[in-house]
Amino acid sequence: MAELMAILLFVSICVALMAGFPVAFTLAGVSLLFAGIGVLTGTFDPGYLSALPNRLFGIMNNQTMLAVPLFVFMGVMLERSRVAEDLLESMSRLFGTLRGGLAISVCVVGALLAASTGIVGATVVTMGLLALPTMLRRGYDPAISTGTLAATGTLGQIIPPSIVLVLLGDVMSSAYQQAQLKMGIFSPKTVSVGDLFVGALLPGLLLVGLYIAYIIAVAIFQPKKLPALPQEELGPIEWGKLGKALIPPLILIGAVLGSILAGYATPTEAAALGAVGAMLLAFSKGKLNFGQLKEVAYGTTEISAMVFMILIGASLFSLVFRGFGGEVLIEDVFAQLPGGVLGAFFLVMVVIFLLGFILDFIEITFVVVPIVGPVLLAMGLDPIWLGVMIALNLQTSFLTPPFGFALFYLRGVTPASIPTSTIYKGVVPFILIQILLLVIAYIFPGLITWLPEQVYGK
Repeated sequence: MAELMAILLFVSICVALMAGFPVAFTLAGVSLLFAGIGVLTGTFDPGYLSALPNRLFGIMNNQTMLAVPLFVFMGVMLERSRVAEDLLESMSRLFGTLRGGLAISVCVVGALLAASTGIVGATVVTMGLLALPTMLRRGYDPAISTGTLAATGTLGQIIPPSIVLVLLGDVMSSAYQQAQLKMGIFSPKTVSVGDLFVGALLPGLLLVGLYIAYIIAVAIFQPKKLPALPQEELGPIEWGKLGKALIPPLILIGAVLGSILAGYATPTEAAALGAVGAMLLAFSKGKLNFGQLKEVAYGTTEISAMVFMILIGASLFSLVFRGFGGEVLIEDVFAQLPGGVLGAFFLVMVVIFLLGFILDFIEITFVVVPIVGPVLLAMGLDPIWLGVMIALNLQTSFLTPPFGFALFYLRGVTPASIPTSTIYKGVVPFILIQILLLVIAYIFPGLITWLPEQVYGK
């Protein structure tokens, strides 16, 4: 009976989320409702809820999670500083005379913005407003244009510093410690956000390369879909202006990621450095004033409050799910799967991919990963490899219809003459590319684990 309640709890939360109810209050409300039913039916021990105050205090006292508002502040400040506009204009002049040059420019700028802002909505909307009209006017295929913009806008979820990796790192750290305690290791090792940042760097860059390779292939075999622009329309390449647009973001990226890679700063400290750097960059462009700072602070507070409320709701869900014996149920299911640990891993990855069609990455991170993470890690999977593989999988949730957030953002800035089906068609090749990267990272795990071994000796 208790295990049935655990299954019903998970299904009920998924149904409520699909119905559009707020995530944080759905997680907390449905969990409390089931806990009450469990107490009345004798299937739930209310003692589990006594751990909630300690959980909440732990969330508020978590230094790692402090990186979330700092990285959000950095991203919002850079988005308001028109960094994307300057980069896109300069890169378009550099690559525009090539077939598919505008799309390649979008990929390069998207990667730079991913490493500096990491906010999908801001990147997709900004790039859509700046690049899409030009791409359509010059005869670019609407499906490829919208697909490129949506896909590159999601790069911020895998190229560090990434909010997804910060949240996932905290969840994976807890899951890894639980797994080791179950294995009888009472001095557990840890996995940090910095480990995931370093592990995700090479796969993130490879993903950008695969996007560009796809665009080049289309330009070669279907040149009419990606025509070149005449140099007269683009104007001469202004190397000074290109350097002015490119160097400040690169310095900021180098300072943030470099300080983490070199071991001089934790991700939280690097996030603070990035926030100050973003303010200096905005000041140098004449975009920093009290009104701007107020807007950025409001935006940061709104996003951060949402994330922490979801985290609190997820903690309550985790306690109730465990109280119903859900964790034991998951372990039993995984143990009976054919293929052992590999069968369990593939099942989890398929489930996460399918849930990405209907749920947001935050919901999957806080609902699914705490349930399956400890079990998979107890089976012997490398925590950094597993964390980055889940992050790569979660990235597809931004592109998979009907609830892909990048699709929503892009639809808002796309002309009405382009149907939604065209946007869906355009993202399919990029979803397949992301799946291809997952396969590559599975076959060659060193793509993820090699750099952390070199940097941290892990």
